[in-house]
Amino acid sequence: MPKLKKKREALPSLNYTTRGFRLKDSKLCLAGGIALTVVWSRDLPSVPSSVRVYRDAVGHWWASFVVTTTVEPLPATGAVIGIDWGVKETATTTSDIHDLPHAQHGKNAAKALAKYQRRMARRKPPKGKPASNGYKRAKRQTAKLHRKVADQRTDTARKWAKQVVREHDAIAVEDFRPRFLAKTTMARKAADAAIGATKRALIEMGCKHARTVHLVNPAHTTMDCSHCMTRAKHALPLGMRTYTCTACGVSSPRDKNSAHVMLIRAGLVPG
Repeated sequence: MPKLKKKREALPSLNYTTRGFRLKDSKLCLAGGIALTVVWSRDLPSVPSSVRVYRDAVGHWWASFVVTTTVEPLPATGAVIGIDWGVKETATTTSDIHDLPHAQHGKNAAKALAKYQRRMARRKPPKGKPASNGYKRAKRQTAKLHRKVADQRTDTARKWAKQVVREHDAIAVEDFRPRFLAKTTMARKAADAAIGATKRALIEMGCKHARTVHLVNPAHTTMDCSHCMTRAKHALPLGMRTYTCTACGVSSPRDKNSAHVMLIRAGLVPG
């Protein structure tokens, strides 16, 4: 069962419905005569139905609105693309210019993160004792760095997804669940790749711009040949990065072959 957080450890959060808040002169007015000056990240597309005001671990306050969104169709291009998720590269596509390399945001911040975590370990208060200001400061620095890495991953994923959606009418995506990689030796690198967040950003961007996104079953995609669709008798080990078909003899990079298999399974190419 999940453990409930103590009141002094839980982050404050307030929810308001339509009767509890209003927007006036670019300010958020809450019940009780509270007027907040908001730094708007974007204009609201419609009248909000509710708002959640909360504070994150860094100490910043946020206001999250529930609004009705509209679809923004993009002009047709007539192009399609297949996408295979991986660890060497976050996304390998049938188009070389749209491949998403591993950004390694977490690896770049690992040294500073380890320093802040050691500070937390040294200043950790005994059980039942309140935390010192030094421990709170180190904890805030750790949370700030975690937030920075998460923002970098989100920014990279959304920019790449926007480019893919803008230039393709239909997208065949591997319906990949990266959870099983957490049990392998590639767990840290897979987590740094943020495959789940990138996939989610691509699906959301496709829905926003009225693009067709096909979620393809990932079973045996690394064993099928994209040329003749013959399935290999044995699964390829992760160290083997080149796929060679035993039936037709075609040889290609493993991830590129899987990306083309996505297109075939989604019915976006003949054959």
